[in-house]
Amino acid sequence: MNKGLRKDVIVRFAEWLDTRLGLSYTVLKPVPEYAVNPLYWLGALTVVAFVIQGVTGVIMMLYYVPNPSLAFSSTRYIFDQVYYGRFLESVHLYTAYAMIMLAFMHMMRGYFVSVHKKPREMMWVVGMVMGFVTLGFGFTGYLLPWTVVSKSATDVGIGMIDALPPQIASFISFLIVGAGGDATELLRFYDLHVVILPAVLLVLLTVKMYMLETHGIAEPQAGKPVQEIRLFPIFPDMSLYVAVLAAAFGSAMLLISVLFPLNLPPQYTPELAAQSIPQPDWYFLWIYQILKISIFEGPGLPVALTLVTLFFVLLILLPFIDRGESRQITDRPRFVTLGLIFVVELIVLAYWGLATPGQIISTEQGALVLGGTALAITVITVAIYKISQSRTKHHSSTKLSALPSGGLSLGLSLIILITVGSLAIGTSISNMVEFVLRGASPPVVLGFVLSSVFLGSVILGTLFLLYRLDLLTGSIRRRIRFFEFELGWTRDGSE
Repeated sequence: MNKGLRKDVIVRFAEWLDTRLGLSYTVLKPVPEYAVNPLYWLGALTVVAFVIQGVTGVIMMLYYVPNPSLAFSSTRYIFDQVYYGRFLESVHLYTAYAMIMLAFMHMMRGYFVSVHKKPREMMWVVGMVMGFVTLGFGFTGYLLPWTVVSKSATDVGIGMIDALPPQIASFISFLIVGAGGDATELLRFYDLHVVILPAVLLVLLTVKMYMLETHGIAEPQAGKPVQEIRLFPIFPDMSLYVAVLAAAFGSAMLLISVLFPLNLPPQYTPELAAQSIPQPDWYFLWIYQILKISIFEGPGLPVALTLVTLFFVLLILLPFIDRGESRQITDRPRFVTLGLIFVVELIVLAYWGLATPGQIISTEQGALVLGGTALAITVITVAIYKISQSRTKHHSSTKLSALPSGGLSLGLSLIILITVGSLAIGTSISNMVEFVLRGASPPVVLGFVLSSVFLGSVILGTLFLLYRLDLLTGSIRRRIRFFEFELGWTRDGSE
């Protein structure tokens, strides 16, 4: 059978199936041409991962016993006695990791292309709650094998609840741990993992799909007018497209599970737990590393948890904070910079936590790394925006002007500013902590004053740099007399 005839048979069968089942007459809207892109379907792939989790999880439920005395042995039985049991466990774990990563990528793509703007504000809020539920899957499922690694890390996570206000701490503890004891804790985690969280996620998914059908897929930031965009029906075109993506994703998960099968850590015992260093899984390493900074140890733990909670609240409320009409990345330098800082800081914290298990990080070192990372990303992003503006203006001009003579010194200034600025932030925070904790002794006051002057000088130097960049690109909106006349800077950037 030649290719043309085979294709004709497939098309005829699809048409026959459609006329009998009415697949193309569902409530699902046709998909615009610009959405035929894997990046638009990261959320759908997250749902595919959830389905794989459900299938593999139901099979493992046939053998798993949620009891502290039997949890590990039943898990070991799946590994060693059930046909393809180790492979099944591997697929379940790696798909869980992929689900968390896909949800994060879906969120960040939506952040950078501004899909949270009017009228999709509530879609963002519901999506963020779904992301937290996904993390809940990881947290509750991690305990179930009852290994020394999983139990020790979970106990650390539960212990952080005690730093919350008493009313909130008691409610959350009762919700996830129960009346107390290992048996109740494991059973609560099991119920949350296999019943409560899947039900909540399905309800939220239904709500979000309804809103997606109401508002449609967000338009691209730039491109053809909506009237000129080609539309593809859900069946068979987009159904086959999503099926191919799902098959590719599932095949990747199966291949990874074959190449890197899991090894089950030792069973949890108090003696082994005392000899091990508890460390959460990779998706919680960033917060683990933050809590290891010495300023957040002991009494500082509530402050750290409050800051993390505040950050999540701001992330949920993003549509009501970022209310500008433009969705263009070029028109949103502040939010783009903040997003890049967020992503890079998470990577730095996760790797740092993995490389320093159990080590307390000094406040100075924490401030130096986190502050230096934020400063570096900010300076680099600002420079990229300024260069982009400069190139845009040069291309739009019929006569190109020569680059001012300060270009080389500007590049060197960027490097110096990143280095010195990191040191200034770390020193200032360290002296501020000393001032708060030890009081106003003369050495502490002197160090605080000097570090404040140091940091102020770096901030002033940053302003100089930004003004100089504007001079080079010719995008000055407001002239600053002090910078130009006192320092001898002119409009063309010469000195």
